Amino acid sequence: MLGAALRPGLRRFTVTARQLPLLIAYGLTGFLLVPMLYFVAIARLPVGVALLFEYTAPLFVALWARFGQRHRVRPRLWAGLLLCLAGLACVAEVWGALSLDGLGVAAALGAAVLLAAYFVLGAQGVTDRDTVSLTGWAFGVSAVAGLLFRLLGGAAPDWSALAGHTAGGTPLWLLVAYLLVLGTIVPYLLIAGSLRHLPATSVGILGMIEPVLAAGVAFVTLGELLNPAQLAGGALLLTGVALAETARVPVAAVIEPVPLGQNEARAVAPERDRLSVTR
Repeated sequence: MLGAALRPGLRRFTVTARQLPLLIAYGLTGFLLVPMLYFVAIARLPVGVALLFEYTAPLFVALWARFGQRHRVRPRLWAGLLLCLAGLACVAEVWGALSLDGLGVAAALGAAVLLAAYFVLGAQGVTDRDTVSLTGWAFGVSAVAGLLFRLLGGAAPDWSALAGHTAGGTPLWLLVAYLLVLGTIVPYLLIAGSLRHLPATSVGILGMIEPVLAAGVAFVTLGELLNPAQLAGGALLLTGVALAETARVPVAAVIEPVPLGQNEARAVAPERDRLSVTR
């Protein structure tokens, strides 16, 4: 609907055969498989532990940039990533009643690898498409794949629960709409938009601030207090983000991102010629 309302309308969703494989991979990784594996992980692991595994995704992105694309990185990038993981571990308090399930760990690590792939694919996708069309195609791919997955499993979608209400009387459909718009569509649009201006490594690292921000929101809205270990973890994470972000320098060659609605096929330089690299 958003894509149809904004100029140039539905024309922005025009796709070429060359673009289709990336769009399918982008939609399947970040929009379907990452959330699916995350829910498997938190069903078998403490939430904090599952998040710690999943947020190793920026490390995989950095490893891809270093060894897959042969980019040199400054040593402080790795130090920053380690500080981020240590800080996240403190915020999540992973040492409390630690119990690891093999399938849960595999699902969480799988989510981390696919999340890294989602960042890398997204950085490549924004060189050919605008943010709205890229995200719209990804949602369409994931919706179709998710429906086929349910049908092949013999379980058709059941929408009857949406007619219910919470204990406080709030309609469930309203909560679902809130999660769909502000908890799903808007964040995915913002991530795709950020990849037009930042390298995938930076987007992944900045995303690690999410647990700290969530703890702050919980403190303000729910009155949940942070203990000294969690406060120290937040400081470590923010320090790690700053350290990792200062490890990159801009390159001379920059490709302008595709203006909104201009998705015609064109020859572009490799992704990292457009983005900043770490070295």
